[in-house]
Amino acid sequence: MSRGLFVAFEGGEASGKSTQAERLARRIDAVLTREPGGTPLGERVRALLLDPSSVVDARAEALLMAAARAQHVAAVIEPALAGGRHVVTDRFTASSLAYQGFGRGLPMQDVAALSTFATAGLRPDVTVLLDVDPSVAAARRSRERDRMEAAGDAFHERVRDGFLSLVDRTWIVVDGSLPPDEVEATVWSRLAGIIGG
Repeated sequence: MSRGLFVAFEGGEASGKSTQAERLARRIDAVLTREPGGTPLGERVRALLLDPSSVVDARAEALLMAAARAQHVAAVIEPALAGGRHVVTDRFTASSLAYQGFGRGLPMQDVAALSTFATAGLRPDVTVLLDVDPSVAAARRSRERDRMEAAGDAFHERVRDGFLSLVDRTWIVVDGSLPPDEVEATVWSRLAGIIGG
């Protein structure tokens, strides 16, 4: 049995990741999951981290993200890939590097090492970055903001810069400010040959 393909969608708040991850997963009959989340433990961590009333130190935030990710890989992602299923996730390790590294200012080597430990070295086969200017993303968000969304303009600029600095040959960068159907078509045009669709 051949191993499944692992695709991660990345980007800032309100970049359209959840919509596009869901559309791709439906198209290729993949396991759809998200971070933080994807498991009962991960969903509890998600609720804590996104609660606007939570006061969380940057290191604690990175550790909680890593704990949720370790469970996610062990319980959901790795078993699905090993069983031949494709997996599409809304966020993975690049989000930790962009948010806790660039955004919160933690040492990048520490965040990277923590992520590698949490995933046992698992990396996406393809990362799709939906790049959206933070001012455009801010206009998309609802008035009620979660803890991450409310982190401030400078934080979100650093996160965007962080994502763009991480791009390598395994990444696909798409203009996330385009209408959703155009974004979907662009993503699929870049992925179809890789997935065999």
